[in-house]
Amino acid sequence: MSGIFDEELREQLAQARAALELARADGDLDGVQAYEGRISGLIRMAAKHGITLPHTTDEENGES
Repeated sequence: MSGIFDEELREQLAQARAALELARADGDLDGVQAYEGRISGLIRMAAKHGITLPHTTDEENGES
């Protein structure tokens, strides 16, 4: 079960990163803020469950 959870978190993180880049490209400041928060939340959730996701300090702090 944890393998499925790990995989789902990784997929959601990849999707949030892609959406963040699109929001930046579109100049959507609200979208940027929302996706930065989503990325940060996914990283925290993973850590809470003992899953290490590669990330930057900025992503962890919601400032990617």
